Amino acid sequence: MIINPLPPPREPTGLGRLPLSRWFLFTGAVAGTAFATGVGATMVLIADTRALSASPEVDAQVARLNVALIVLFAVLLACGVGLAFMVRYAVLKPIRQLTEQVRKVAAGDFDHALHVDRPAELAELSSHVDAMRGRIVSAWRTASDQAEELRRSNGELEQFAYVASHDLQEPLRKVASFTQMLEQRYGPQLDDRARQYIHYAVDGAKRMQLLINDLLDFSRVGRVTGSRTTVDSGAALDQALDNLSAAIEDTGATVTRGELPAIHGNRVQLTQLFQNLVENAVKFRSEEPPRVHIEARRDGGMWEFSCADNGIGVEPKYADRIFLIFQRLHARDVYPGTGIGLALCRKIVEFHGGHLWLDDASKDGAGQDRGATFRWTLPPAGGTDE
Repeated sequence: MIINPLPPPREPTGLGRLPLSRWFLFTGAVAGTAFATGVGATMVLIADTRALSASPEVDAQVARLNVALIVLFAVLLACGVGLAFMVRYAVLKPIRQLTEQVRKVAAGDFDHALHVDRPAELAELSSHVDAMRGRIVSAWRTASDQAEELRRSNGELEQFAYVASHDLQEPLRKVASFTQMLEQRYGPQLDDRARQYIHYAVDGAKRMQLLINDLLDFSRVGRVTGSRTTVDSGAALDQALDNLSAAIEDTGATVTRGELPAIHGNRVQLTQLFQNLVENAVKFRSEEPPRVHIEARRDGGMWEFSCADNGIGVEPKYADRIFLIFQRLHARDVYPGTGIGLALCRKIVEFHGGHLWLDDASKDGAGQDRGATFRWTLPPAGGTDE
């Protein structure tokens, strides 16, 4: 199995830049020089001693010392040669073999096994690294299979979205239209209860259509309109306010803003984000005319946006529940909707790499409504390091 190679290793610094073999060569050269110097100095001293007039006993002792030194030097030389052989074939060669095997794995051939026979420490290390490689490859293959299954499932979801947007909505439109036609044609013959039943049927069909459209919008985030470019968030807000112009005018709402930055995102989804948040602020209003203020500030590598209103607010214990799909805090006859709006907002923000949360509680110390503030983060235009 060949996959993308790993990043190159970090360059060593200081004395670590020299390979281990060069350290052994340098140490061996120093030891050999010292050994040769010692042999030469010893031979000179022995020759000088023999040149002196001494008794036969001294000469015999010097001869024995000479033999002992020769044997000692021979043993040291044999040990040095044996040590060099051991370092060469028991340390440096296995390390080079393991390094070449690791390079192949790092280059992308994750099926290449890692194995050296000696020494015991390197053999144990190679077995542990190879076991880790095997677990990583197994996990990668499992993740690949799951990703393929997810792609297949997403394809089925897209097909379902197509069916929902066409085949499912067409019967609903027929139910609503023919029920209304029934009321128009036979209205004089129907009593109040029959008209109420017709109203329930039409209202249910329309709510089902709205629910299907909201589910389609929720499923499309990151798939159908997923391309991201540099977007003027102020222009996205303008588009959202234009879409909500009728509701803003009917409720007498006032929407103000601070300076809004350019960000890296999808214009359609960001417009939908602003539209849902402002629409919620207008919908869940208090007795006063709605006032909504939107602004942004730089927070590290991200832009932090806020949308504050003077509506009925949200109790702190529901701060997480409101972002769940189909979760409603109020009866449908009091505040209409499908319960998908804030879940869709959070999904849009998370698709852009940000986070959406409820900042303020809905009541002040005196128990009065003080609205709610939603905050979310979005990446700046040009990346987070801008």
